Amino acid sequence: MELTITQPDDWHLHLRDGDLLQAVVPHSASHFRRAIVMPNLKPPVTSTAAAITYRESIMKALPTGSSFDPLMTLYLTDKTHPDEIKLAMA
Repeated sequence: MELTITQPDDWHLHLRDGDLLQAVVPHSASHFRRAIVMPNLKPPVTSTAAAITYRESIMKALPTGSSFDPLMTLYLTDKTHPDEIKLAMA
């Protein structure tokens, strides 16, 4: 039996921001189909709105024709309201 994974997923990807984002996104997209994006930027991604904005930045950094799908997460704190988690899930 043989199993061929043509484009795996990255389950823990730190993309950062700014110039590092521009450098890492194309490289990651060339190896992975999807990635769970870690939200620990400065400031961290703690809201759905911030996750959407960050995702848009990631999408802009992708090479033309890329099918990479960043799966966004929130940085949870003791101040994260359950309604924010429900909003993010939706």
